Amino acid sequence: MGIITKMRETFAHIYYPERIKRVAAICGEELYVGGKSYVTRNTYLGKHVCFNGMSMSGNGKIEIGNYFHSGPGCQIITSFHNYEGDAVPYDNTFVDKDVQIGDCVWLGNNVIILGGVVIGEGAVIQAGSIVCKDIPAYAIAGGHPAVPFKMRNVDHYNKLKAEGKFH
Repeated sequence: MGIITKMRETFAHIYYPERIKRVAAICGEELYVGGKSYVTRNTYLGKHVCFNGMSMSGNGKIEIGNYFHSGPGCQIITSFHNYEGDAVPYDNTFVDKDVQIGDCVWLGNNVIILGGVVIGEGAVIQAGSIVCKDIPAYAIAGGHPAVPFKMRNVDHYNKLKAEGKFH
């Protein structure tokens, strides 16, 4: 690994966590940022949040629970052009929608979450998915739009959680 690459990595590991802590409305302890990441002023982060490349935009409220993990290239978009406004295809106003993500949620690479959804505790979202509808707790979901196709073993999940086995 070259010196320039090392310098960029060091910069990213220092700059982005500090920027997120400064911008987010609330940022819990033990934030890890492993790649270029941005939040909004309406972002509320739990403890042990891990971003490996997350971009958030819009005016909607974004709540992320504890022990959240994201792969690179993920986005949360909470504001949308108003296509029912005073011009076509849309006017200069926006529709804002909130996003709520429960504890222990894992997003694969390049997941897009659109405003107005709730992702339940322990859910896993497959890489490349677009989440535009609610995902229930413990669901494994994927696709365009993301839909649950499997459920986690809830007993096993709760056992690990009770034992404090978090990553």
